[in-house]
Amino acid sequence: MGEALIPEQVEVSGIKINKDLSKGPYFVDGKDTLAKLWKLRCEKSKEKIAHREKKYGIWSSYSWSEFYDNSRLIGLALLSMGFKRGEVVSILSEDSKEWIYTDLAVQSVGGITSGVYPTDSARQLVYLVNDSDTQFLFLENDEQLDKYLSVSDQMPKLKKVIVYEKDGLIDFDDPRVMFLTDLYEVGKIELEKKSGIFEKEIEAGKSEDTSILIYTSGTTGEPKGVEITGNNIMFSISAGGRSLPVFDNDEQLCFLPLCHILERLISVFQPIGAGSVINFAESSETVFDNLQEVSPTIFTAVPRVWERIYSRVSIMTGEATPFGRWAFKKALAAGMTKIKAEDENRAIPLSYFFWDFVLLRNIRRMLGMDNLRRGTTGAAPISPELLTWFRAIGVKIFEGYGMSESAGLISLNYEGNHKNGSVGSAIPGAMLRIGVDNEIQYKGGNCFKGYWRKTEKTNETFTSDGWMKTGDIGLIDDNGFLTITGRMKDIIITAGGKNVTPSELENRLKFSPYISDTILIGDGRKFISCLVMIDQENVEKFAQDQKIPFSDFASLCAAPEIIELISDIIDDVNRDFARVEQIKKFRLIDILLTAEDDELTATMKLKRGFVEEKHKTLIDEMYL
Repeated sequence: MGEALIPEQVEVSGIKINKDLSKGPYFVDGKDTLAKLWKLRCEKSKEKIAHREKKYGIWSSYSWSEFYDNSRLIGLALLSMGFKRGEVVSILSEDSKEWIYTDLAVQSVGGITSGVYPTDSARQLVYLVNDSDTQFLFLENDEQLDKYLSVSDQMPKLKKVIVYEKDGLIDFDDPRVMFLTDLYEVGKIELEKKSGIFEKEIEAGKSEDTSILIYTSGTTGEPKGVEITGNNIMFSISAGGRSLPVFDNDEQLCFLPLCHILERLISVFQPIGAGSVINFAESSETVFDNLQEVSPTIFTAVPRVWERIYSRVSIMTGEATPFGRWAFKKALAAGMTKIKAEDENRAIPLSYFFWDFVLLRNIRRMLGMDNLRRGTTGAAPISPELLTWFRAIGVKIFEGYGMSESAGLISLNYEGNHKNGSVGSAIPGAMLRIGVDNEIQYKGGNCFKGYWRKTEKTNETFTSDGWMKTGDIGLIDDNGFLTITGRMKDIIITAGGKNVTPSELENRLKFSPYISDTILIGDGRKFISCLVMIDQENVEKFAQDQKIPFSDFASLCAAPEIIELISDIIDDVNRDFARVEQIKKFRLIDILLTAEDDELTATMKLKRGFVEEKHKTLIDEMYL
């Protein structure tokens, strides 16, 4: 596309974006697709670090040149094997450099990337591959290969399977399967034969083309593939960068699944936009250790991760000496005083600087947040009290709101424009309104193209005048700040006809270090009850300290002292709610859930429908 067609640009945080974000097409540094922008970044940054990865206890660095070279080999190899523009490639892997190499390779040659969660079952893999007409499937290792092999006959259109890691598969032989090292060799041969083909494919890309598929969780039916275009991505980079800028010297930690739109936005889109550094966590179990090692400048996590960090500090301070507990209490009080002074535009009391020097900065260093410029959170509601607590210890967390259908962004809180308890105001160039039944509706350049081959479902998602229906309910104040009060499908209507929005009470309960998640029950029932998932680590520690005997997770949940502990927490929270909203009875889920369980999403949220169905007996017990 020629320079004459580029709208008026403005420089924001070191990158050039459209001055007017209310209309497209959208350009970042003169490029209208992610692949073109990525090529530019690789050419300019060359030997600068693009990402780091920790394996076998050692952090290794990889340059933008390596990023480009490896992606180019994958892209050329795919073309040589018959891959065509507009076809889908699926990736079933934990986060890694190979994941993003494949992602950019596919987008560069005009393909569409679709992520598959590593925790998805073989049955789910079959559905996603077949629904998307995936031509090539990339797998992480022998574990994921075994998953594929158990159902390989059910995916007849799949041309080739490429495995990233060869460990444990040296002697493996299957005509449909090859290894990434072999794919690289194919790419090298093609590079020698056809110089410039890869670059031509990048330039042939159009902003209106679908770049990625993000599949919905499928809690209310089969998962739907959300089509995100190049234009959607460039808008999100531009609007996000205007509110929450990312700089080329920023460091981030990538640990949420790259299949999820939030991690894709913060670990692929924005770093390419800014030329910043991504650090891949070893695994989901090592996030807190990796956080300490990396000490990033910006850190994005879902509420459950922030809750776990808070729990760690709470338990640690609870184990401190009497003097240590007193000191932390004083330091936290000083932090709260600082917040009040900032909000009232007064000078920060000197006592805060003393306690920050003596204690709070050491806590941040212990958490790996001593270099943190800002934290962000999204993908689920978070307790305002939790945000205040973090702010008091010197960690600013900005809450935002988005969905797959909006390429990850709808509204943001940011420096100089934030309101605790809200999810911020509409991102630049976008609009919000409250529609029928208080549903939040959105219009912006990142509204998705549609659901993959589901025209009827797509049409249902938009109003007659072109606004996207989110399915969330909320309100917008006079200053434009959006507060989400719940999901339309989650509203509880009791037998007495009272409407109860569960999210606020659930979030208050999750503020406790002993509660991991909750689900309020009561639709069509005579009172509100609750299912509780306890925090295993913290409750086990409590039990050990109190010398409460238990042999496994089920016996821990059955211990009278633990039930009393949770009961006291519920009673305390109940006091702040109207009588009709209060929890009358509760039960503990005595099965330890993992990401592989149907009850949990990839971001570790309980799925209301699945939980209610699976634990129906437990629920019915409370209403006998």
